[in-house]
Amino acid sequence: MVRSAVWAYRGLQGVFAVYKAPGVHWKQVRDTVETNLLKELKALKQPVPRQQIKFLPAGTEGADGVLQLTRVATVVPVLADHVLVKGAAYTHLKVGAGHRLDYQSSGVFVLGIGHGNKILTDMYNSHYTREYTVSGLFGKATEDFSDAGKVIEKTTYDHITRDKFERVLAMIQGSNQRAMLVHTRIDLKSQEAYELAVEGRLRPMDKSPPIILGLRCLEYSPPHFTLEIQCMHETQQYLRKIIHEIGLELRSSAVCTKVRRTRDGPFTADCALLRTHWDLQNISRALKESRGRTAELVRENISNMEQQSPNEEQLQECGTARAPSP
Repeated sequence: MVRSAVWAYRGLQGVFAVYKAPGVHWKQVRDTVETNLLKELKALKQPVPRQQIKFLPAGTEGADGVLQLTRVATVVPVLADHVLVKGAAYTHLKVGAGHRLDYQSSGVFVLGIGHGNKILTDMYNSHYTREYTVSGLFGKATEDFSDAGKVIEKTTYDHITRDKFERVLAMIQGSNQRAMLVHTRIDLKSQEAYELAVEGRLRPMDKSPPIILGLRCLEYSPPHFTLEIQCMHETQQYLRKIIHEIGLELRSSAVCTKVRRTRDGPFTADCALLRTHWDLQNISRALKESRGRTAELVRENISNMEQQSPNEEQLQECGTARAPSP
């Protein structure tokens, strides 16, 4: 148990994951976490006010019975440290948000406190991957690709089979694999590219269009189906559009019924704090557990960036190749 508010406040440094429910804005999640932490910090033992020595007037009775006024050294608290003077000790925490989830989505949502905001920036520059569980429904199309949008079309889906469905998924994954190779800053014929591909770390290290790295079917029971998607640089609306495009490829239509993030970099749904655990004790424990995980991830991705960045010889070769002939 935390002994004092000072030690508790100093320990709130790092990143952790919470579980965001659908129908809740990500700002509301961040503000709720900050409010809960501030409330508990104020309830903990506060620092003892500083003491100072003042010479206060005091009356003493002399030998002749006459009251004499003297000054006596007295230890008194510093009024500047009084709560009614300086106000509440903790009024704001710098809580930052990682890759955001929109209003309709749910799942792992990473937050940072203190220097954890710098870690969030490093994680963003590391271009790590994320996993989603996306559910769809055949038979209708909407304006915003979700089941809550305005219906603009209804179609049949009896002709769709599991084999046709799997072929469309393989086609989408293959086209995204080719796009990933295009945006990878490394010579695909080099030894470094081979080693990264074997370890599964070959991916773009610059900002690129959304890329799907893995796509497989978890459940298929028409008209409902569920997909597991591994991707990077995506948005939740892009994933809903993928469901819509799958329906078009199958000569039908489809809408997205659920988008749930199951992994965000090193954070999985198992380590995400539920709404009932957004308190000081559980968040402090989650911050300690995530320190080694995030440090290893950032170190690994920095190594990837160094390996995938062109060296001086490659730059000279490119410059020589592009130089106009005399």
